[in-house]
Order: sequence, then C-alpha cells, then structure tokens
Amino acid sequence: MPSPPPVDLPKNLAELRASGWRSRTVKDEVRGNFLRLLAEGGELFPGIVGYDDTVIPEINIALLAGHDMLFLGEKGQAKSRLMRLLARFLDEHLPYLDDPAIPFHDDPYQPISRAGRRLVADRDPAAVPIAWWPREERYAERLAPGTKFADIIGEIDPGKLAGGTSMASEESLHFGLIPRMHRGIFAMNELPELDELVQVGMFNILEERDVQIRGYPVKFDIDVMLLFSANPATYNRSGKVIPQLKDRIGAVIHTHYPRERDLGVRVAEQEAGIEMGGEWPVVLPYFMREILEQITISARKSKFIDQQSGVSARFSIANLRTAVASARQRAVRLGERPAVPRISDLGHLYASSLGKLELDLMGSHQMGERQVLDAVVAEAIGTVFEEYVERHGLDEIAKVFGEGVKVEVGDGVPSAAYEGILAEVPAVWEKAFEVNASRDPAIRASCIEFILAGLYATERISRLQQHGHTIYDTKGFR
Repeated sequence: MPSPPPVDLPKNLAELRASGWRSRTVKDEVRGNFLRLLAEGGELFPGIVGYDDTVIPEINIALLAGHDMLFLGEKGQAKSRLMRLLARFLDEHLPYLDDPAIPFHDDPYQPISRAGRRLVADRDPAAVPIAWWPREERYAERLAPGTKFADIIGEIDPGKLAGGTSMASEESLHFGLIPRMHRGIFAMNELPELDELVQVGMFNILEERDVQIRGYPVKFDIDVMLLFSANPATYNRSGKVIPQLKDRIGAVIHTHYPRERDLGVRVAEQEAGIEMGGEWPVVLPYFMREILEQITISARKSKFIDQQSGVSARFSIANLRTAVASARQRAVRLGERPAVPRISDLGHLYASSLGKLELDLMGSHQMGERQVLDAVVAEAIGTVFEEYVERHGLDEIAKVFGEGVKVEVGDGVPSAAYEGILAEVPAVWEKAFEVNASRDPAIRASCIEFILAGLYATERISRLQQHGHTIYDTKGFR
C-alpha cells in the first residue's frame, strides 16, 4: 500500500509556492536523491547480491548521467528487480494538479496539458487544488509481447468524438501508460518482442520527449525515465529492435549470473524465503546447499541445454524449496526432528526443474529431459564431492564403505536405518562437515548419502535404482 502523504503538505497552489517546493525533472530528482543516499553511505540496492563490482557501478554512472537504460542479460539475472529498485530514488511524494479533467499528474508549476494550463491561468492560486503522488505509484512496467500502441502511447477515443470533441484536440485522446507516467519511471520488459510500430513510438519519446498519436497535431513534452530489459540472444538478432531505438538508449547495463558458487547460494536462500524453524525445523548441511547451486552451474555449462535461453536463478530457488519440502515431509511422516535434506531428496527435482530448462536439440542427441537433468545432477554431486575429498581427505570414510556391503537409501528411509552402515564413525566426520554428523542420526544420514552419491559419481562404486529406492554396492569400491 502507498504511504499516505503527511497531513501538513500544501493542499493548493498558493500553499505550495509558499512552501518553497521546487519543480525538477524526474531524472534530476533521481540524481539528487541518489547522490544524497550515496553520500550517506546507505545501501543503494538492497537485496542485490554479486553485482557490487560489476553491474551496480554502471547503474550508478548511468543515473548520474541522466540516461535511459537497457538491462541486457539472460533470464533470472535480477533485471526487473533492478529496474523496480530505481523507484526508491524518487521523492516520497510529488505534488500534482488535482483536477479530473487533467489526464495525468501534471506539474503545478509547468503543466503540459491544456486542461492543466487553463486551470492555473484561470483560477486564484489558493483555489487550485494540489494532491500528492506517492513514490510507489510512480513506477510502472509492461511486458512487451501483446503490447499495442494504444496501451502505452494512446489512441483517439471514439466516445469523446461521439460527444462532439474535435478530433484534433487533446481532449479527444485516451492516453496510454507512458503519458500517464509523466514525471515517473516506465519500464518495458522483453524489448525485442515489442511490435515495430510501438518501437517507433518509443523512439519518438526517447528522441523528442513528446507524444504523437495517429499523426494529429497534439504534441507535448513528456518527462519520464524509460527503462528496458532484453535477452542478448534476441536483442542482438537483426531486425528485432529498430536501430534508431537502440541508438537513443543512453546506457546498456550488462547483467550476469553469480560468478562464485557461494554468491549463488546466498541468492537462492535469500529469494527462497524458507522458514527453517517452526514445529518441524530444518537443518540444511552446507554441502547440500553447494550441490543445489552446483546443479544450476552445471546446467549453465551443459551442452545438452540451450545456453542462449539461460538457466534462471529461479531454477536454484525452486530446487532449494523442493529439497527442503521433501525433507520436511519425511520428518513429519517419520516423526524425526530436525528435517535434514539428503541426496535422495533430489529425486523430486524433476517437478521443479524440467519446466525451467530448454534442451539444445542439436547437443542433446535425443536425450530426454529427465536424462539430461540426471546427468547434470550427477556432475554437480561429483564436482562438490571431489572438492570435499581434496579439502578434507575422506579416505577414512571411504574405507568404511569399502567393506563389501550393500546400502539402501531413499527419501522415505528413516535416519535410524543408516545406523547399521557405520560400526564406528571416523573422527574425520567432525572436520569434513560443518554439521555435527557424528551425533545426530538425520544429519549423519544426509552425510552418508552424500559420500555414497559422490563415490558413485566418481565411478568408485555401483548403483541400482528401482521403485524409488537406491541401492549402492560398495563392492565396486577401489
């Protein structure tokens, strides 16, 4: 909900003039508030992780330069969130002429509408009503597919013409989103999917800062900051965006996926918003967090997946939620506390993953979606396992699993069932994992599954999957 304006704000033009309020363009307003926050040392883009040395500095410079911006990057790189966050550099409330005949939030000092100019010229300043536009309502965005010229620019209103209004007058127009965001911020998502006619209208606003509808002589200056987002694969394709529009966009901000796995883990946990406490608390071992994020990293490198489409951060977020949900379901059914996600919980990732991956039809060689995901998950487990072997030396643990036994695991197997696997827990448990694997059965079960899956992923033991259960045969260990 927008915050209501303070009761002591001016309510008419005379009071507004007496208050000392000054009019400024939306870009000057954004620049001024940005500089104030920058000088105060506050957080400029809350919730944005991994862009401190790359994306954020470029946005800062673009704001100071007064540029309209294009955010160019693959899906799930926080492009929309960054655009929405720019609204925090607007004033908390902005005065406008409060009259139903005025089609948008006109500047009391410099009205651009005919009705606004007439109101200011004909009335005593004390009789010119002023209202206040909250910051939260001064940002609007639109998804390009299906957007028509009338939606964002405007159209002749047949109803008004039928009522006797002249076709050449301003009053005959129905204004779209951009004119209605006069003195605000407007964002267009997926720019390359915008119809060429609408792109021409956007180009005219970027070039001349005016609106022309159907060629009629109704023109006025629009004060708006324009933002765009696009995927490089479509934006750089010839003919998708008219050259004149590209040329008028002041700055291109290139986004990217997290460049370090730990940053990806932070992003996923922040955005997943999972409650780990409550009646059925969850303990998520860090190696499971690493594996879940490594699955995303491996998918972004896989030759079986269309890399032009990208693998969104939403892939990581959905998989994290699924793994935790599977563990919590097991805990409730078996009466175990805490719930601890295991490798076997990754068997439920098909539901949360497959809709977010697009196969490369040339590289997948007729592999099905599930086969591709299985290969990506196996690679991720192997990668993280090898790191743990190198970092901690798991030889002592590996020897325990080299005694020629068969181990059955699964997302529904009680943690106590894993107790018989280890007659004696090696001391290396304590240093290899950040959780106390030597004491808690549920955590130990998760660690055991990680080691077994890692041994299989590195081709040291065999595995048989059937009826939702997995049997590891440690006779193959070498």
